[in-house]
Amino acid sequence: MAAATDRSALRRAAERRGRRAEELAVWLLRLKGYRLLARRYKTGVGEIDLVVRRGRTVAFVEVKSRATMDEASDAATPAVRRRIARAAGHWLARNPAAAEWTLRFKVIMLAPGRLPRHLMAAFDGEGAA
Repeated sequence: MAAATDRSALRRAAERRGRRAEELAVWLLRLKGYRLLARRYKTGVGEIDLVVRRGRTVAFVEVKSRATMDEASDAATPAVRRRIARAAGHWLARNPAAAEWTLRFKVIMLAPGRLPRHLMAAFDGEGAA
């Protein structure tokens, strides 16, 4: 029973860290002129951390917070990128006017003691880097 409680506590702590990282990413993007359209957009094929807009550009953003920037970079795996690209297709189906806009797939990486790193065009609509 104690092991299950430990896992639950670890999961809650990771959830809190993830939410803080996403909040920092939202503020970074706001400072760059983006407007938040959706946070933790869930579909049957995956979740997009943030959907933001600036002008006629919509960006689907994955936020990775790890102990180091290298670990954060490594966490944006090809499988993660494909999941986000598929979820973006679902978002576009529900927001058809945005399909004619410029689409971007971004990654924001965070690590303690480091400035956030914003990869502007981290991958394409197929999930390829």
